[in-house]
Amino acid sequence: MREALSHENGWYVDDRCTNCDVARQLAPDLIGEVNGRSEVLRQPRDEAERRLLEMTAHACHTRSIRPPSGALDAALDPFPLRLDDGVHFCGHNSQRTAAANAYLLRRPDGTVLMVDTPRWSRSLAARWQELGTVTDILLTHRDHAAHGRTYADHYGARLWIHEGDLDAAPDADRVLRGLDPVEIVPGVVAHPLPGHTRGSVLYLADERHCFSGDSFYWSRTTGDIEVAEHVTWYSIEVLAASLSRTVGRLRFEWLLPGHGDRRRLPAEEMARRMKDLAERTGRLRPTPVDFSAHRW
Repeated sequence: MREALSHENGWYVDDRCTNCDVARQLAPDLIGEVNGRSEVLRQPRDEAERRLLEMTAHACHTRSIRPPSGALDAALDPFPLRLDDGVHFCGHNSQRTAAANAYLLRRPDGTVLMVDTPRWSRSLAARWQELGTVTDILLTHRDHAAHGRTYADHYGARLWIHEGDLDAAPDADRVLRGLDPVEIVPGVVAHPLPGHTRGSVLYLADERHCFSGDSFYWSRTTGDIEVAEHVTWYSIEVLAASLSRTVGRLRFEWLLPGHGDRRRLPAEEMARRMKDLAERTGRLRPTPVDFSAHRW
């Protein structure tokens, strides 16, 4: 049974939680994993912490994070959240994309690219468009494709996906093929990276921002860049080969994944860690998909 719509003891997580990790990325001191789900570790001590919990609640794909009243304050919705010059985090993660993070990338000419998709609604679409004209929807792989066509049609934008995952977006406007990098718009390059899925892609912007989809992410557990070994759908061996082939071409400071933490480091350190990741991944062997075994 779902918990009541109010909670006299303060902020809480209701029983719709799927243990997706999004809230723990945003407020790791306030929300943690307990017995295979997120829980509020302590109540907010000041207004800044209360706003942080409001942020997690507006990102949560099941709206499981609730204030004492049970009702979120729309005026405290911080999204889109600026992460860096030209890059915003959408929040409002979707149940149909397994709670994946989505981003907005504003280009020097004022146009905007959406990388993967947040929950669809017309009010949210209008909010994203306040940053500029959305020209392209870039899908990193099949798991994040659910709202791509809807956003593309709404904006009159081009929808991109790799041929390996084309059945997830068969009406895409642009289909990436093969393994060679492709320039989407000036300064933004798609790098096919099969492994997590057959058609996984990462997008590199201005040698600064790497939108990695679910191919790799920053792990709070290890304090390093990792692959999601236990939830690699297609082939960990193919992913290892993809990383080995591609890491020498990648230069970036910001790692912006679909699942798992974001991180900014000097480009030289990111390059070193990516080289180490490729070597570690090459030593992995296939294992059954097991969400319970994965620790972000």
